[in-house]
Amino acid sequence: MKQFIYRFIFFKVMGWKVKGTFDTHIKKCVIIVVPHTSWFDFFIGVFFRGTYPVEINFLAKKELFKFPLGPYLKWMGGIPLNRSKTENKVDTIAKIFEKNEVLRLSLSPEGTRKKVDTWKSGYYYIAQKANVPIIPIGFDYENKQVIVFELFMTTNNYEQDAKFLENLFKNVKGKVAEQSFY
Repeated sequence: MKQFIYRFIFFKVMGWKVKGTFDTHIKKCVIIVVPHTSWFDFFIGVFFRGTYPVEINFLAKKELFKFPLGPYLKWMGGIPLNRSKTENKVDTIAKIFEKNEVLRLSLSPEGTRKKVDTWKSGYYYIAQKANVPIIPIGFDYENKQVIVFELFMTTNNYEQDAKFLENLFKNVKGKVAEQSFY
């Protein structure tokens, strides 16, 4: 019933569509969502995720997981992350993958909602260290569609792989179009 409600709101009320197929059989992956230009992206992500019968997780700074917001964020699939400088985040997140039988982790490689020229590399090294695929997803506000690109496995050539992944999003416009990656 919950999935029906999400589908009704996302497709009928909001008027969004999905291009491509999200493989619900994949139990572990890093999902990169681009572009990230607005706080509204969280809601598009929540409704997109709700149209599928799977849990998709996200990271947020541990400070957000205090009452009253904390229980809601955990219920939504949030994983608290200690963002202190002393902790290797790639290793920490790879260990989270090891401890969980199912973990579909959604990240924004841009690392911010502002315009950036380069992505942060953490998403890549997390996927590599955890030995999981990357699923690139675009939030295309111009065409009101979520684009699910083909699954991608890292090749140990970060520059080449990052360029390939970045090029997937050339025509994807975020909610604040001028802040989109391309």
